[in-house]
Amino acid sequence: MTKAVQLDDLFAEIEARRNAAPEESYSAQLLADLPRATRKLGEEASEAMVAALSESDAELVGEAADVMYHLLIVLAARGLSLDDVMDELARRAGRSGLAEKAARGEGA
Repeated sequence: MTKAVQLDDLFAEIEARRNAAPEESYSAQLLADLPRATRKLGEEASEAMVAALSESDAELVGEAADVMYHLLIVLAARGLSLDDVMDELARRAGRSGLAEKAARGEGA
């Protein structure tokens, strides 16, 4: 199974939980509460940064998984899909990251 298929499967599972009882599904709770889901995404991203700088590879992998899960939750809560993100990455393919930032008026 490819990694993209696994992400697709995870996203499909998240969408399937949308109508689950919130008391039985953490995903359903987050999907129903975008501010909470967004805070969790931020918390997990911060934890991933700490793990990248000072913890083991296993800790970083675990935190990266948490970030990916919570990012998919936020996308789903906003009515977006993994395909939307993949389309944007495809649009950017072959472009320098520095040129992309410059086009948006951002510094390095």
